[in-house]
Amino acid sequence: MTTEQSGTTGRRSRAENRPDDGTNAPDRPDDTAGAALPGEADTETAGADKTAGVRDGAAADRDDARPDDGDAGTADDGESADAGDENTAGTDGDKPTDPWSAFGPAPEPVLGRPRRAIRAVGRFLAHEWTLAAVAALALAAAMTWPTLRYPRHTLPQDYWDPSLQAWQMAWSGHILRTDPAMLWHANAFYPENWSFAFSDTLLGYAPAGLIGVGPEHAVLRYNIMFVLAHALAAFGAYALARQLDAGRIGGAVAGASFAYAPWLLAQAGHLHIISNGGIPLALAMLARGHGWSLRYGYRPRRRHAGWALAGWLVAAWQLSLGFGIGLPFAYMLAGAVLVSVVLWFVRRRRVRRPFGRRLFLADVFGGLAFAAVGAALAVPYFKVAELHPNAERTLGDIGLYSPPASGFFTAPAESRVWGGLHEGARAVLPWHPEMTLLPGFALYALAAGGLFFSVWRVRHRIFLLAGVLVTMALAMGTRFFGGRFTYVPLFDYLPGWSGLRTPGRMMLWATLLLGLLAAGAVTAFCMRVRELAAERVPPWPGPWLRLATLLPLALVLVEGLNATPQPVVPRQPAALRTVDGPMLVLPSSQNLDQPVMLWSTDRFQPMVNGGSGFTPRSQAQIREATVSFPDYASVDYLRQIGVKNVVVLRDELAGTPWEGILDRPVDTPGVTREQLGEAVVFRL
Repeated sequence: MTTEQSGTTGRRSRAENRPDDGTNAPDRPDDTAGAALPGEADTETAGADKTAGVRDGAAADRDDARPDDGDAGTADDGESADAGDENTAGTDGDKPTDPWSAFGPAPEPVLGRPRRAIRAVGRFLAHEWTLAAVAALALAAAMTWPTLRYPRHTLPQDYWDPSLQAWQMAWSGHILRTDPAMLWHANAFYPENWSFAFSDTLLGYAPAGLIGVGPEHAVLRYNIMFVLAHALAAFGAYALARQLDAGRIGGAVAGASFAYAPWLLAQAGHLHIISNGGIPLALAMLARGHGWSLRYGYRPRRRHAGWALAGWLVAAWQLSLGFGIGLPFAYMLAGAVLVSVVLWFVRRRRVRRPFGRRLFLADVFGGLAFAAVGAALAVPYFKVAELHPNAERTLGDIGLYSPPASGFFTAPAESRVWGGLHEGARAVLPWHPEMTLLPGFALYALAAGGLFFSVWRVRHRIFLLAGVLVTMALAMGTRFFGGRFTYVPLFDYLPGWSGLRTPGRMMLWATLLLGLLAAGAVTAFCMRVRELAAERVPPWPGPWLRLATLLPLALVLVEGLNATPQPVVPRQPAALRTVDGPMLVLPSSQNLDQPVMLWSTDRFQPMVNGGSGFTPRSQAQIREATVSFPDYASVDYLRQIGVKNVVVLRDELAGTPWEGILDRPVDTPGVTREQLGEAVVFRL
């Protein structure tokens, strides 16, 4: 290659690889810039002045000009051999001696396999992502305490919905071991089919359900997954902020604010809402796979098809936990894909934006896998909607759970810092568990500062602010101008959206966007602290400056402290371990039936009892028909639908329609009565 050709090639290579995000921003991450996702070495040094394109072009020129490795190695070996022959000057065949060799550096020792393995393990343990994962786990255990104090006997917030979700994980694990084809036809709500789809299923936690049997293991499993869900939420938001090129402390603020926002304390009894960490983690992986950063734009040389595929798979797993937060996530991904395709076609004639075959295939197969999971999970829900029209939500139902604007500044009772202070504000809310949506006053302040002082570009700050406002308007449901221009069109036209009962959960997206705005401000603040420290002699930040950089994180964590109750789970009656199904446990109601579902995790015998987001008509009819039990009409009705045993819990009868059931005579032929501990069993 001639000199002229080499220069032309270098210029062309540099031109083709210059960042093409529209601003030619320098690819100059410093020690606050985002690190690569797990498995990627951080190859950029602080203070690098070259753009990614120039650096890539120069590397390409050097590769073209470098001789073939094989040829170079052969030449070097030959020269070394000749030099050795010339320096072998000893009559007795002694080794060559060099009088200056004693002053040279000692050769590096060749490490054996054990030492190489130890060094690799050490590098792994000291890696940012390992430390971040460990910190997320430790923080989750501390911030959710005392969940793990008595993990076999207590549940966070209450023992109603958590009992239902503990049963869901146990059922999915049990049925995958025994008869996977019957997954959607659970043992509860007998004689109804598709009963596992009466609410969000947490199906993605099925592997955990394979471990352990019985109510005690189900409670332990729930508490462990509750803590792990918080850890994943913090880790996922941290990874997203770092991929977008926020600093470490800024990423920590984003992770902590997303996982421990005060409004989420009211959702402590809803594991399917707490289990949201797959959303930011999938977005981080997809951004990494496509070489995109909020701070530096699109960098083609950083594309990685493997990370893109992993992002789609994590998104599919998140969807499998439930449509309550998974459905908006799916529509957001679909919208992002549509916008990306439109932008690519608009700009492809002006700016070369290489995509790559591998990345294209990863997106195609990953997107198809995500769509396939969504379609497979949607089938039973559409079947339930067909069989049970009363399960469909109406705009009137949405209005009951739509919070006013004051909800964005009101904390739930479970907040240790603001719970007592906001008691009066909660009193005026129609349904405060779903209307107290405070993400944290510290987060509000940091995000507001991020609008004016940030590492993000101005247009990106505006986009983030617009996203916050739009998602808050959606979270208000029909309270924002009747929802005519926000929630109602989605309710009317988007498939599946009418099944979402509580619009306030859209606050999840507002919290994530507020966290990213705050991360930009904190990162800029940390950079300014380093600049001030560089002016000192020696150039090292003082202790007060270092503490100042951690103050935003501390404020966010303090607002996330919980006062969540940890009630003891009612003990399983001995009769539930021996009585066969199909059976009916009395008294029966929405709340009373959820612990009964948990008690059935020993044997999973079919039972009429069950609690979910709606009450099937058949279950309501059975409850009404058995108020006069054990008279002939009620016994005959139960026999016709296949119920063989009725278990009456004596201690739960007070104040229910079945209060005097044990004082009535048993005159129906073929019915026997037996005392089993605290329960009375009627065999039909």
